[in-house]
Amino acid sequence: MKNWILFIGTAVAAFLLALLAVTIFERKSEAKFAYQPKVALEGIEPRDSVWGLNYPRQYQSYLKTQDTTFRSMYGTSGHHDMLESDPELVILWAGYGFSKDYNAPRGHAYAVEDIHKTLRVGSPTKAGEGPQPSTCWTCKSTDVPRLMSEMGVAEYYSQKFSDLGTQVINPIGCADCHNPETMKLTITRPALIEAFEAMGKDINKASHQEMRSLVCAQCHVEYYFDKKKPGLENASYLTFPWKDGMDVDHVESYYDKADFSDWTHPLSKTPMLKAQHPDYEIYQMGVHAKRGVSCADCHMPYQTEGGQKFTNHHIGSPLANVENSCFVCHREKVDDLVTDVYERQRKIKAGTQSLQKLIAMAHIEAAKAWELGATEAQMAGIQKGIRHAQWRWDYSVASHGAAFHAPLETSRIVTSATELIQNARLDLARLLASLGYNQPVPMPDLTSKSALQAYIGLDIPAEKTAKANYLQEIVPKWLKEGKEREKQKPIQTISSN
Repeated sequence: MKNWILFIGTAVAAFLLALLAVTIFERKSEAKFAYQPKVALEGIEPRDSVWGLNYPRQYQSYLKTQDTTFRSMYGTSGHHDMLESDPELVILWAGYGFSKDYNAPRGHAYAVEDIHKTLRVGSPTKAGEGPQPSTCWTCKSTDVPRLMSEMGVAEYYSQKFSDLGTQVINPIGCADCHNPETMKLTITRPALIEAFEAMGKDINKASHQEMRSLVCAQCHVEYYFDKKKPGLENASYLTFPWKDGMDVDHVESYYDKADFSDWTHPLSKTPMLKAQHPDYEIYQMGVHAKRGVSCADCHMPYQTEGGQKFTNHHIGSPLANVENSCFVCHREKVDDLVTDVYERQRKIKAGTQSLQKLIAMAHIEAAKAWELGATEAQMAGIQKGIRHAQWRWDYSVASHGAAFHAPLETSRIVTSATELIQNARLDLARLLASLGYNQPVPMPDLTSKSALQAYIGLDIPAEKTAKANYLQEIVPKWLKEGKEREKQKPIQTISSN
């Protein structure tokens, strides 16, 4: 009896081992032939659909960036009017394009479409028109590295936005991050390389894990357009202000020493700074970065399909994919993890909403002081407080996910900004009193986007009419011409032999 049991047990074990061996062999065979290239990727190929012929799983997952259904407590992958939600921003950005239009960002697939739609870039009717430089295209398209290669970086930065309307037609994609010959991660935007050089670092020494964040840092960073670069005064040269450090204090000091401002506020007459989206900088100050977790680990987690492990290119919030994004390291329940994130976000949001109202009121109070005859000397310290407070507020809110990436640092920034603006308003109250004004300054309706846009003199209906004509007449012509040009570039098939 024992012999029979031993025989049967051995037979079952042998069968299971054989089955395992066959499965391993099949998976290895599948892996061997999974990514056999079908077309040659020559030079800088901006069309994701061509890359997708060689890497179908990655391409199919990238197409999901068109999905706009995700919603979290404050975030969304769909359209959301931020000025409607936080009308005070109209006052904070008065005199700047963001006071006209500011929406929550959609997925990478919409990068070109959305920059055409926004009121911030104006409505040019032909090449060479419009207020914005070609530099505004830099993080929107795989056509940008192609153009930089063909035109030269300096010449690219010297164009108008509308000059490249027929050239920039493909959204963010494969060629932005990958070397087509080796598929290794690569840096295609010179500003990041130059920023590392300014800090005395060599980006070529970055590890593969570091590159899984640095390819994101080409765009998800704070930057400005340097119009004083020696020999390139006609260019809007994209520059990262990291020379002395990338935290909010060092970048603030960098801009002050350079006497740089993005625009002058029409109410407070303050030279202002507009933070872009310092995601990489704030991420660097959080626990995940310190433990070696990359951007891709959370926003592009690995997944398995048909026995193949690959990076999911449905780039988005980890909260939309907690099991793959978070469970690699964490063992809590999904609800517990999400609740933890929301708790951080809720606390930071409370601080930033209070802060932005204080800043808006300071701009309006400063306008009253100017009206009553305040001098530049009397206003200098107040303007500095407004500039620095708004810069710090913007640095914390413009960064996607700051409240999660580095909640302690973000809280510190918001607290310091609140102290700065409270002191500036106290100085304004004293100044107004010295000018004979001893009552609260009347405020417009800070809860109405449309009322505040009218208050600062914007004619939004006229802006929208011009934009509608631009979208209906100019953009389709540009896209058609660009697509016709691409059709002339043949796709070279690789023989299966």
